[in-house]
Amino acid sequence: MYNLTMIFGKIEYLNLLPFHVFMKRHLQHSSAKMAMEYKRSVPAKINKAFHSRSVDAAFISSISAKNTPHVGLGIIAKKEVQSVLVIPSQTNTKDKESASSNVLVEILGLQGEVLIGDKALRYALENDDYIDLAKEWYQRYKLPFVFALLCFHKDKKHYKHIEKKFLKRTIKIPQYILKTASLRTDVSPKEILKYLQLISYDLDTKAQKGLKKFYKEASKL
Repeated sequence: MYNLTMIFGKIEYLNLLPFHVFMKRHLQHSSAKMAMEYKRSVPAKINKAFHSRSVDAAFISSISAKNTPHVGLGIIAKKEVQSVLVIPSQTNTKDKESASSNVLVEILGLQGEVLIGDKALRYALENDDYIDLAKEWYQRYKLPFVFALLCFHKDKKHYKHIEKKFLKRTIKIPQYILKTASLRTDVSPKEILKYLQLISYDLDTKAQKGLKKFYKEASKL
């Protein structure tokens, strides 16, 4: 179907597990199968790799994705998220893996240690002394928060095709992949599935409004 050589920036946080499962299946039925390479890292480093064009496409932190070509896929929290937190303290500590979340903390006027990703989810499952940033955003603006967008440098038609196929399918995660993810993250398969219910990937009208609001508030900093 496609004849591409593409390097995809892969963030191996649990919030993208359904997308990675989908891509594995999608490439098995695509002529792009042998031409896909992955560059694995955390969001902040993938942002840099994308903008330096060492990867062709990736989920880019929304603060870094402004004015960048993207499709209608993102990492979106409708209300709470559990994997983007602030632990209140007298000292402000940013998460070096993050970009959008560090800006979001400033917008919300919060103080403390920022935690994102799987380590944040583990913390949320074991503690209650934290602020869920997506929940705080929703309570303030009644809008979803868009943490990242699927951006690309070229081959828009290909990524639009991925968007269409991904959004119309219910992705079932095989047990062996769940168990592997559980061992890697120290989060139980049951908690992984429960967490994934908080994540949306559809950049719908409300999510677009949330993203626009984020950019507006970020411009004031």
